[in-house]
Amino acid sequence: MLQTFYDYFWWHRLWLPVNLTWADLEDKDGRVYAKASDLYVTIPLAFVFLIVRYIFEISVAGPLANVLGVKDKVRLRAGPNPGLEKFYTCSSKHPRQSDLENLSKASRLTVRQVERWFRRRRNEDRPSLQKKFREASWRFTFYLIAFIAGIAVLIDKPWFHDLHEVWKGFPKQTMLPSQYWYYMIELGFYWSLLFRVAFDVKRKDFKEQIIHHVATIVLISFSWCANYIRVGTLVMVLHDASDYFLESAKMFNYAGWKETCNGIFIVFALVFIVTRIIIFPFWILYCTWFYPLEVYPAFFGYYFFNVMLWVLQCLHIFWAYLILGMAHKFITGKLEQDERSDRDETDIPDEEEEEEPTKNGTLSNGHSMQNNNHHKAD
Repeated sequence: MLQTFYDYFWWHRLWLPVNLTWADLEDKDGRVYAKASDLYVTIPLAFVFLIVRYIFEISVAGPLANVLGVKDKVRLRAGPNPGLEKFYTCSSKHPRQSDLENLSKASRLTVRQVERWFRRRRNEDRPSLQKKFREASWRFTFYLIAFIAGIAVLIDKPWFHDLHEVWKGFPKQTMLPSQYWYYMIELGFYWSLLFRVAFDVKRKDFKEQIIHHVATIVLISFSWCANYIRVGTLVMVLHDASDYFLESAKMFNYAGWKETCNGIFIVFALVFIVTRIIIFPFWILYCTWFYPLEVYPAFFGYYFFNVMLWVLQCLHIFWAYLILGMAHKFITGKLEQDERSDRDETDIPDEEEEEEPTKNGTLSNGHSMQNNNHHKAD
């Protein structure tokens, strides 16, 4: 059964143009073609990225955060309480009023004290500024290096300047060593992001981020197997063009350099709109939708590839809506919260409770109530 499924999945009529088989893409006459087995190397490469990231965050990002003055606030701990901890872990981090009353009776605490315990416990789970800074520093470093490498790989290629060259001789287009490493490194990096997504900072677009990572991995893998390497490299370098601006804006925001953060974010917004809302649909998607039909009739792989590209474009539109809203608020000075932020759990600052007054009328720990609508750009 598995062999039958394998044979149907790799049926050449699905993935290749008419009158071509996988035998036509075997290495011969000095030509080297991409192979599906090449992709196996990206999984161990992803774990190498995770190790390199761990070392980078400790040895580079951490000290850089200290130099820039990124400091974590002192958070009040919830204190040990097995009953409340069990409810927090197994039931809900945000108990309803009826739950608060039941927990109050079971724990012999007042409802107010139970509420305070849950607030402090949620704060313990929120990512610190230093954690966010280290994350952003790692992604900034990779995206910047990947963009520079992508330009170096493509700048002298004819299809970088003339998109008709993307399909010249397709799919019998020999693979270049620079294309091999560019693909393997990009795919390994996105695998590492997917492996870490459950442990990284979660935001409002968490589900969209997972869809984006999965769609990117599928697209890169498929384009490799079906020898869509030329257009694949164009798509990757186009995506890397704006990402390092966003990550650098986050870094300066965490360091408290608000004006620098705002300026870089405006640049990021402009680059994002140009690359993903203008160039991607009107050049790349046009190139993948119309130009191939000048060379061969449409087939399943052609439709599959374009549908996946349109999934990415829908995500681009979703993010562009959020980005333009933020950019408008940056310009008008009305920004109060990152549109991508999770207001309830992730990116609001630590809540400091209004303590019950003691007998002498002072607060029991000297802390006062603070507004939770403090701005964070990420």
